Amino acid sequence: MIKLIYGPKGTGKTKQLIDSANTHAEKAKGLSVFITDTKRYQYDVARNVRFIDVTDWSVAGEDALCGFVKGIAASNGDNEYIYIDGIARIAGKDLKDLAGIFYMLDKISNENGIVITITCSSEKEQLPAFVAKYA
Repeated sequence: MIKLIYGPKGTGKTKQLIDSANTHAEKAKGLSVFITDTKRYQYDVARNVRFIDVTDWSVAGEDALCGFVKGIAASNGDNEYIYIDGIARIAGKDLKDLAGIFYMLDKISNENGIVITITCSSEKEQLPAFVAKYA
């Protein structure tokens, strides 16, 4: 299952994502991973959530992000939640150009039983159809 947190820049999407990660971490049976491109929130995320700043791993671009998430999913069968903060920013593309990664994330989520929660800066009316279905 993919969940989407959307809204204009500065509306608290990252805080919602962090709150969700911390809440689920308390009762999760599996592992949780929080992916972002800054260390700014590393102390806000619960200790039992794996915090990953993709800049530490030279992840840049849609293909690199796809491969990175696939690697996380493949590395441990106990993954239950993956949180991605600012998917378009990390991928370096506009949201409208990310159909491929959403398709891949949906496939990973369904095949592995992982709940993937994503933030994106966009009004609901401006979400592309392939993204809006998760809103």
